[in-house]
Amino acid sequence: MIFKKDNFIFGLILGLVTPFVGFLLYKFVKFKMFSLGDMFHFLKSNPEMITSFISISLLANAIIFTIFINSRRDKTAKGIFLMTVVWAIISLVFKYW
Repeated sequence: MIFKKDNFIFGLILGLVTPFVGFLLYKFVKFKMFSLGDMFHFLKSNPEMITSFISISLLANAIIFTIFINSRRDKTAKGIFLMTVVWAIISLVFKYW
């Protein structure tokens, strides 16, 4: 199975993709009445909400990071952690720039 891999590049890819999955889950749970286009328009007109979406997205990364650490797949976990740090820096840039 693909999730049995212990590979740094695989961790980077997971760390890159998982926040988008977290974003979509949050959108479909909390803002299900909006289409995806309406959601982006809402975020554009309410920039203070962007950081909450990014925080939820990073929470998704934290969950998969914990799963890979607990299963002792450290190379993959390192890749996920690195991408989480990159996403956190992007979040701070959005918030304070």
